[in-house]
Amino acid sequence: MILQRTRPPLLETPFEVFDRSVFTPNDQFYVRWHWAVIPTSIEVAKFRLIVHGQVETPLSLSLEEIVGLPRVELAAVSQCSGNSRGYVLPRVAGAQWSNGAMGNAKWTGVRLKDILDRAGVKAGAVQVRFNGLDEPVVEGAPDFMKSLDIDHARDGEVMIAYAMNGQQLPLLNGFPLRLVVPGWYSTYWVKMLNDIEVLAQPDSNYWMKTAYTIPDTPYANVTPGQTGVKMVPINRMEPRSFITNIQNGASFAAGSPTLARGIAFGGDYGVAKVDFSADGGKSWQPAQLGQDEGKYSFRQWETYFTLAAKGNHSLMVRCTNSKGEAQPGNANWNPAGFMRNVIETTAVTAA
Repeated sequence: MILQRTRPPLLETPFEVFDRSVFTPNDQFYVRWHWAVIPTSIEVAKFRLIVHGQVETPLSLSLEEIVGLPRVELAAVSQCSGNSRGYVLPRVAGAQWSNGAMGNAKWTGVRLKDILDRAGVKAGAVQVRFNGLDEPVVEGAPDFMKSLDIDHARDGEVMIAYAMNGQQLPLLNGFPLRLVVPGWYSTYWVKMLNDIEVLAQPDSNYWMKTAYTIPDTPYANVTPGQTGVKMVPINRMEPRSFITNIQNGASFAAGSPTLARGIAFGGDYGVAKVDFSADGGKSWQPAQLGQDEGKYSFRQWETYFTLAAKGNHSLMVRCTNSKGEAQPGNANWNPAGFMRNVIETTAVTAA
């Protein structure tokens, strides 16, 4: 893993990991926490998930009770809002991630809807707020909490996971329970989840109102220094794609067919197609898509290309999701370095 920060722990997945499988191994899955006071052990028998607020029947559920509920499984990409921030120009503050602040796993758990239905959501409820066991280092600092609109929380896809890739959740990835919000940035994927509160009014806590907000513009894009822009909480992910088997600076024999492969994901929609260019975007060819693991998952792709002329060349890959949204040719910019999804370019040489 690539160590970005020790307190709180920020660990990035080495990019070569994404070339090995559509699923990211648990021990190489990126890690991102907001506060450094994180339990290093959990007493499973005493752990409880509390459900309260605008509900008919407040709940205090043990892990045994949660595991006994109807089980669901879903493949979904978890991606930090600031993934690839290290490439944002002009530079912005925050963790200088490369492209490895993301991962894809097969999550096992229970539907959030089933938990909420068991508690009985009262009329007038508007949002559901989630809190975990991590705590601020400094007294008075805002506890990390995130909220979803009530209809989103009850859509049957948002889930509470207790396993990933067929194994129990690792401690650093949220043991014993983690919220999974497929198609949305992982700021909402609260780890060590132990508290669910149904709210009768929109959540105005710091992590919803101030932090993790984006310009309400196409691609969350503004001009550096621009002011007076409406800001909204970050939400759904955008399509992205990467070449995983060829690095910048690679050299190939001119005139020889070469295999390019990689991964793509459609954000909150499935991958409809992936196009590849060996001439810097002047022309594009369709790539062959690998097995579909679900609309929220990575999907592998591959294609062959030939560099006819000697010299420098630019390889590019572009994903279009099933909603018809394609990656943009120009990078976005905002003060937080959020939501980068520009078409990626890999510089190579033909000899």
